[in-house]
Amino acid sequence: MKQVWLNISPVFRRFLMSYLIVLMIPLIAGYVSYRTSIDVAEQSSLKTSIMTLQQSKDLMERRLAEVQGFTKQLAINQDLARLMTARSDEQNYDVYGLWKMMRDIASYSQTNDFLSNFYIYLRNSHLVLTPSTVYYRPELFYESNHYEGMTFETWKKNFLEKSNLSMVVPQHDYVTKTHQQTVVTFVQALPLNSFDTPLASVVVLIDTKKMSTYLSGITDQYGGWAFVRNHDGETVLSEGITGSDIAKIRNIPSGKPGDISRAVDDMLLISIRDELSGWVYTAGVPKSALMINANRIKNITGILTAISLISGLVIGLVLAYRSSAPINNLINSLKKQLGLELSTGIQDYDFIAGNISSLIASNRQLEQELHNQVPLIRDAFIKRLLVGEFYNGEELAAASAQAGVNIKGDAGYAGLAKINTYGGSDSRESLAESSVARLIVRQSLMEAEPDMLVTDWGQDKLAFLLLRTSKLAPDEALVIQRLQDLAGTLFSHYHMPVQFGMGRPFEALADVGRSFGEAAEALDYAAFTDEGGVIRYEDSSRDASLFYYPIETETRLLNTIKSGDGKEAMRILEHIAVRNFQERELSREMTEQLIGELKGTLLKLLDQKAGDDPEFTENLQCRIAQIQPFEGTDRLLGQIGEMIGLYCSMIEEKKNALHHQTVRQVKDYLESAYGDADLTLYHIAKQVGRPEKYVSTVFKESEGEPWFDYLERLRIDKASELLLNRALKIDDIAERVGYNSAHSFRRAFKRARGISPSMFREAAELGDSH
Repeated sequence: MKQVWLNISPVFRRFLMSYLIVLMIPLIAGYVSYRTSIDVAEQSSLKTSIMTLQQSKDLMERRLAEVQGFTKQLAINQDLARLMTARSDEQNYDVYGLWKMMRDIASYSQTNDFLSNFYIYLRNSHLVLTPSTVYYRPELFYESNHYEGMTFETWKKNFLEKSNLSMVVPQHDYVTKTHQQTVVTFVQALPLNSFDTPLASVVVLIDTKKMSTYLSGITDQYGGWAFVRNHDGETVLSEGITGSDIAKIRNIPSGKPGDISRAVDDMLLISIRDELSGWVYTAGVPKSALMINANRIKNITGILTAISLISGLVIGLVLAYRSSAPINNLINSLKKQLGLELSTGIQDYDFIAGNISSLIASNRQLEQELHNQVPLIRDAFIKRLLVGEFYNGEELAAASAQAGVNIKGDAGYAGLAKINTYGGSDSRESLAESSVARLIVRQSLMEAEPDMLVTDWGQDKLAFLLLRTSKLAPDEALVIQRLQDLAGTLFSHYHMPVQFGMGRPFEALADVGRSFGEAAEALDYAAFTDEGGVIRYEDSSRDASLFYYPIETETRLLNTIKSGDGKEAMRILEHIAVRNFQERELSREMTEQLIGELKGTLLKLLDQKAGDDPEFTENLQCRIAQIQPFEGTDRLLGQIGEMIGLYCSMIEEKKNALHHQTVRQVKDYLESAYGDADLTLYHIAKQVGRPEKYVSTVFKESEGEPWFDYLERLRIDKASELLLNRALKIDDIAERVGYNSAHSFRRAFKRARGISPSMFREAAELGDSH
């Protein structure tokens, strides 16, 4: 094996070792990443468990707070206050008061399942009042509703006569006539400020099965258990574990900051403390459940590492061969050229380095030649700018930096200078004279305007570009005057007649091509009229021999039609007609060519949209083919305009279909999410997958009202239906239909219906009774 390794090319061995070293770097990084991912997965699972327990704690405390709020509402109930303070001999006759109180408290069980079983003890009359009946003696009540193993006297002393302030009694077996259950008891003495002897006591019996549902997130997700202890260490509630098993657990975290989780045997213990009540919520999660994601990462990482290692070795061998083979061939070729034997013991890299050094040393002039190419690059850049080959600012900035040209503004002038003496001859003397003439004109232009960009444009022409950063109107006359003076100077000093063609000023770099094309047209016009000096495009004759249809106009027409803007497309078509048939007198051949170009534009449009509607495309292609250039200009333009209108109508129909679909999606979403108080245009746009401004504009155009007015009307309609249910409070209805507060709901309802929600409910009930 060692002999085989030594027989391999040294270059191949070096490349292979390099690739193997490079391969080891990502493997080491992958291992570190793997360990980090394992730790992150464990921490993530722990955070998720703590978050789940925290959510269970918050939900349960919220429910208990609602129970406490229920007792506070009873404390301010005027009917109950009269019953508590009435004398015992009068209480026996206040049957209506008791019946009304029973009816009022019966609805509370519908809003909170913790309030499904409760009673009120009235001390002055020894009555026990429940939502369904009245017990005239506590003994009668306790016979059919009592705690397992607790005497009547103990119950009466601790629950009825003692001044309890939001006391929570841990879980205890409770027996009724029909069944037995385990309950957690909440006791509140009334009035709330009764410190010695209360006038009444409210006792709420909460089924532990209902409370346990809030702890089931831990048990269902991880297969663990959970329990709650009060500040005295008594177990208030448990899920998935018995009291005897709880007593066996050691090292339970206290739930204080810094002592939230501990690992005990194969379990992770998590505790959260409620600082207000002093309750501690504890959960036990099996470590195996927490490591599910970590084990998955471990398995995937192992498989990927093995695949990467094998693939890396194969790729390393292939790349080492591919990289070393050309070098070996180069070395062998050099040795043959130098008459050396292939097996000579020359160091490969030293051999190549020596030969390349001599090659570089003998070609120092290469750098100078590259430097000499800069003027050519500059001229090429100016030519591209003049013909409008740059389509975005990034491309223009990169090309200008490469050419060393400083673009000082977006506005300016483009033109052509023609030297009339040196054209049409290809003799060596004539070419030399024309080169000298172009150099003189170039230097004169740059002296007249130092910021002017100048380049050769054929044997007898120079193109020039003058950029400005401000408005052009005050500057145009000055530029033309300088060119006029320059033409006179060149003729008087060198007997060199020079004509300058000027296009219309441009306000953006995208219009440079248009302005330069106009300069060429102006110069062509000057060739027929023998005019000298500066010839502006505006001064050109109407009887131009060529038609007007520049590429930028065609591009603008195509984009306008594709956007469905038929009005703007017809305006561009009218502009083309005016420029060709009113400002010019085109020959028959030029007219045919113009119509052919317009037909070609329409065919380009159909090719780009060929897959949308084959039948429409085929019909339009047939109509384009039937256009003949001998039917009269007005008729031809009318036919082309009609086809443009058909295409724009098709685009508009697709837009309208998309608008209707979007509006339908928005309305469907509002129907399902009107109860979300945080609903905004951002959520709606995200749901339907469209921009916010588009959704807002399209909805208002389609429905005749903003989306938020539609949403408010929808919410008020839903609230009107819910108000017919007397069991629902107005505050709850406001929350259900998406209002943050009952006050804002009442204002919105009155604005929409003209009356308040309570008056609407009363009117509806009055109508039902009639």
